Amino acid sequence: MITNIFFDFDGVLCESVQVKTEAFRQLYASYGQEVADAVVAYHQAHGGVSRYDKIRYYHKTLLHTDISDTELQKWSNRFSELVMAGVIAAPEVPGTTSFLKEHWHQYTYWVITATPTDEIKAILTQKGWGTYFSGIFGSPEKKGHWARYILNAQKLDPTQVVFVGDALADKKAADDNGITFILRHTPDNKMLFTGYDGKSINDLSQLKSILKTL
Repeated sequence: MITNIFFDFDGVLCESVQVKTEAFRQLYASYGQEVADAVVAYHQAHGGVSRYDKIRYYHKTLLHTDISDTELQKWSNRFSELVMAGVIAAPEVPGTTSFLKEHWHQYTYWVITATPTDEIKAILTQKGWGTYFSGIFGSPEKKGHWARYILNAQKLDPTQVVFVGDALADKKAADDNGITFILRHTPDNKMLFTGYDGKSINDLSQLKSILKTL
C-alpha cells in the first residue's frame, strides 16, 4: 500500500517547463543564436538537473570558461528573476489541485525538485499548495539525495513510496532508492522515455487509479 508520494514540480504539478526553457534562452541570448539553441537543447535533454549544474556546464562547454561560485549565484539569481512570475502564473497540470485536496489525509506528500528550495517554497505558497506538503526540497542538493534523506528521516519503506516525475533525473532518484517511478507523459519528454514500459499518467487526474494498482 502506498503511503507517501514524492512529486517533482515542473511538468508534474505545474505546466511550467516551457517557462524555464525560454528563461534559459533569454539568459544566454547575448552570446548568439547558436549558443542559445545549444543551451535550450541541453536543458530539454536534462530535465530535473539543477540550474547551478546547467549554468556551470554552459559556461565551461559553450563559453569555454570556468564560473566562480559568486558569478554562479549571480547567474542563478538572474534566471530566478526571469522565471518566478511565469511559473506562478503557469497553469496547473490538470487534476493537481483536486488530487492534493482530496487525498492529503490518505497520502503524505513531498516535493523534490531541481528548483532552489527557497524559491520553490515561495512558488508553492503563491499557488496555494504549500500547506499540503510535509516537506519541500530543492537544489543545490540532487533529487536522489533528498529522496534518500526523506526515506531515512521518516523511516519509510521504499515499497510504500512513489516518485511522480517527468525527467530522467526523477527516474534515477526513484530507481537508486528502490522507489516506484510514475512517469508523467509530456511532449517534452517523449523522446527521452522511448521504450519506457513502467507506470505512467498523462496528468494528475489519472494518478489515483494508478496508485490503486500498487
